[in-house]
Amino acid sequence: MITKSDAGSFRELGRVALPLILSSGSISLMHVIDRMYLTWFDTAAVGAAFQAGVLFWTLYSLLLGTVMYVNTFVAQYDGAKKPQRVVAAVWQGIYLAIIGGAVIMAIAPFSDRIFATIGHEASIQHLESSYFAICCMGGIPMALAACLSCFFTGRGHTKVVMYVNFTVLSINAVLDYLMIFGFGGFPEMGVRGAAIATMFSQCCAVAIYAKLVIGARHKEGYDTLKNWQYDGELFRRILRYGLPTGFQYLGEISGITIFISLVGTIGSNELTATSLAFNLNSMAFIPMLGFGTAVMTLVGRRIGEGRPEMAVRTTWIAAAFCCAYMLFFSAIYLFQPDAIIWIYSIGSDPEKFAPIRDLIVLLLKFVAVYSFFDGLAIIFSSAIRGAGDTRFALIFTIADAWILMVIPVVVVWKFYEPNLLLGWAAVAVYIMVLGLGFFWRFHKGAWKSMRVIEHTANVETEPVENVPHLLDGDVLPVPVVESAGEVTP
Repeated sequence: MITKSDAGSFRELGRVALPLILSSGSISLMHVIDRMYLTWFDTAAVGAAFQAGVLFWTLYSLLLGTVMYVNTFVAQYDGAKKPQRVVAAVWQGIYLAIIGGAVIMAIAPFSDRIFATIGHEASIQHLESSYFAICCMGGIPMALAACLSCFFTGRGHTKVVMYVNFTVLSINAVLDYLMIFGFGGFPEMGVRGAAIATMFSQCCAVAIYAKLVIGARHKEGYDTLKNWQYDGELFRRILRYGLPTGFQYLGEISGITIFISLVGTIGSNELTATSLAFNLNSMAFIPMLGFGTAVMTLVGRRIGEGRPEMAVRTTWIAAAFCCAYMLFFSAIYLFQPDAIIWIYSIGSDPEKFAPIRDLIVLLLKFVAVYSFFDGLAIIFSSAIRGAGDTRFALIFTIADAWILMVIPVVVVWKFYEPNLLLGWAAVAVYIMVLGLGFFWRFHKGAWKSMRVIEHTANVETEPVENVPHLLDGDVLPVPVVESAGEVTP
């Protein structure tokens, strides 16, 4: 719960961010457990599951980024004290999740053809196709779970999301073990079992969130079974601001997908090492995505309240913490890589894993170089998107990824010869420029005069009838609120 007394403080940020960090950490742990089991099962299986998973997330990212932007609408409406508009925004997100999820499910029958086109080894193609098809069939529940979580994260009730994610992690971990290896009456399914376990756990998340959202009726003015009607103007506004975020995710992940596909043409060891290096990177990266969500929520709330300067303070506090955290992991990647690699070697063949381990140690040096800049990108991109600055995020991210990473790697692979280290160097340069670019955009401050909701005065500072009511405007033309000696829009 966000309170006004400690607005802009480290205490407020910690209260909102800590459950989200732990929630995102549980997601990271879920991926680590998934890959760990698959490594024990078959080292080729983990590479195939990672490749198929990245392709799935590439397709799903457009929907996920758009649906998750409901969080910003909830935060800004909550800051503006408009509970029924909060509910209406969530309902529009639900409709979007169902439509988009159905489109993703329709891709499943084409999985064999898709992976035949990529051209990996025949044995790996079969594993990739099975994993991908099952993931696609879970498109609707995954999108619905993401949307329903926004009702809580956008209002600062982040502990709810933490508890749900911990529950989902527990369900997924148990089912992973049973279905991958064939215990408890389940047949041995390998990568198919891993995918089925993940999708079933997402269905459980939807059921839990639905019960909690319905249970929130009449609390704090949020009657969640009202305002369910389709609102064309609000739906279009969610698309207007959310789609750039979705395309931003799509541009980033598609670039990584192309990179991993090219690595897969070198050999299975290189593909597995790259998969596990990214997976180990996720141990630092994914928890900070939760921190980024907290920043987006608090910036959105401050914009809704008409206090953007308070959002600046929150963002700098978050940036300091995030960068220190990423530097800590950089030290582990550089000086103690075996402290985190060992988990993958426990149940695997030592002789087969040894060359993979050596490659992972080498690749983690690149991860160590770019991790600090990854932290900058997470925090400052979250801050500007929390205000509504999604178009810059889209254009800059895609241009950066494709000009500095994808195109150079494709050219080298096509006209010279595949080079794993050169490819990872391009990844590092891309992320370093990404972090510096978002820092520059935040520092320029254009985001301070943006918002995604209707432009009305804060109910606690000025009557609504005294201020023009503007729909879909990007900026407020004049300052309307004066607080703590600072004039804010």
